[in-house]
Amino acid sequence: MAGSVNETPGGMVYRVIRSARRSRTVQARVVGGVAEIRIPDRFTPAQERAAVEEMLAKLSRKSTSSLRSDADLRSRAETLNRTVLDGRATVGSIRWVSNQSARWGSCTVSTGEIRISDRLKQVPDYVLDAVVVHELTHTFIPGHSAEFYAWADRVPHAERAKGYLEAYQRFG
Repeated sequence: MAGSVNETPGGMVYRVIRSARRSRTVQARVVGGVAEIRIPDRFTPAQERAAVEEMLAKLSRKSTSSLRSDADLRSRAETLNRTVLDGRATVGSIRWVSNQSARWGSCTVSTGEIRISDRLKQVPDYVLDAVVVHELTHTFIPGHSAEFYAWADRVPHAERAKGYLEAYQRFG
């Protein structure tokens, strides 16, 4: 039986699902941007709260980007440029910004300045990598041509990252 959708003060969306078939174990997974936490039907409200807190903490550690500072972001961009883009990109500067609500990142082609939405601090590393590579690719291929995507989609898990971002934009 699925419960209602709730949100933590930190913005994580979750749903508690009670099951009469589940006897002792608790399970959590993210489905469509919502953490589904499955617990035994017999759990008391206190046991439910404890299980929810534990599972959300585990999911947060598992799914949050490890890159926190602008220096971390720059280091990652340099690594991705070298390993994914064969060193073709120009990394002028790259930094987190809080004023992008309609896009994940942006690039000034003439300077190589890249800005990444701080909303992406909450996504797995492979998703952030896809956005960074996308913006890095703009430093040597402006626009969104077939050639652009041939380079940008070289990042591991590119299609999976696109799906994640689509769901995150709708539900995140």
